[in-house]
Amino acid sequence: MVGHMAQQIRTALLGYGLAGSVFHAPALSALPQFTLVVIVASDPGRQAEARRDHPEAAVLSREEWESQRDLMDIDLVVVATPPATHAPLAAAALEGGCAVVVDKPFTLTSGQGEALIALAKERGQLLSTYQNRRWDGEFLTLAKLLAEGALGEVWRFESRLERNQPVITKPWKAEAGVADGGGLLFDLGTHLIDQALLLFGPVVRSYGELRARRPMERAEDDVFIALEHAGGVISHLWVNANVAQNGPRLRVLGSGGAYVKDGADVQEAQIRAGILPGMPGYGEEPEEAWGRLGSDGETVAVPTERGDFSCYYELLAAAILDGGPLPVDPADSVAGLSIVEEIRASHVQRTAST
Repeated sequence: MVGHMAQQIRTALLGYGLAGSVFHAPALSALPQFTLVVIVASDPGRQAEARRDHPEAAVLSREEWESQRDLMDIDLVVVATPPATHAPLAAAALEGGCAVVVDKPFTLTSGQGEALIALAKERGQLLSTYQNRRWDGEFLTLAKLLAEGALGEVWRFESRLERNQPVITKPWKAEAGVADGGGLLFDLGTHLIDQALLLFGPVVRSYGELRARRPMERAEDDVFIALEHAGGVISHLWVNANVAQNGPRLRVLGSGGAYVKDGADVQEAQIRAGILPGMPGYGEEPEEAWGRLGSDGETVAVPTERGDFSCYYELLAAAILDGGPLPVDPADSVAGLSIVEEIRASHVQRTAST
């Protein structure tokens, strides 16, 4: 583990697809606590992008990384590769004496996740899951409203991540079945489940509807999830790649009114447009996109809190350097994976009986 007086955490980023290039690398480059030493990518096009975006980092193939990593004095390994590789790559990094961040889904099964947590404890290394949507602007806004009691007793939480994407653009996703971590339940679904658990606590009952609409889809691209929380709140969650018109990003109903928010967090689009963490306006949403609080005919606009994915890495740096709490406890992700497993098992049972 990095000593308290160390100025920077030497970091290796495994994978330079969407997760690596948009979510991890910009934050790691923007924060002074980290130095991005290595980017690992096997695709020549992504290697070229990584060299262009981060000329200070060595860009290696997977084979080069495997042969050289013991010589590179790495403190932190960030695993941002396809899901089936998460558990073995994370385990190898922990065995090598590194702290580890694993992108979602944490692992393919809750059992794999529990094994990684046990290994991290045995090796005395930090392990965390990158659930960056805990720092979405609309999620932070809702959490603030709940803390203020602005909705009264909450009855129902509705959350959507939807798009109209008739073609699968990533080769690994086009080829991945459920056993490989394919499908939207593992992908965006784990984000929405994590948010629901964080806001409203443990789940006593779950239900899911899984469909593959696109001809090339090998898992599912149309997902509905219903969760009954121990505290009584019902969560309804949708993830879908086949939506001609999106529903609201959030609709939360309570005894004191409702909060309704269209449009998702702006950070991904900003990063793609070159507005990076730390730049003016990053994470800030225009007034016309704010959600509304109240009852029909008597609603008020609620300023969206500034989203900031780099908060994850600020908290991680504090955990590594100063012994602070993890930004995301991997046990939270294991709880989410257990729900995914319950939904898949019940779906298989229902479809087998029809």
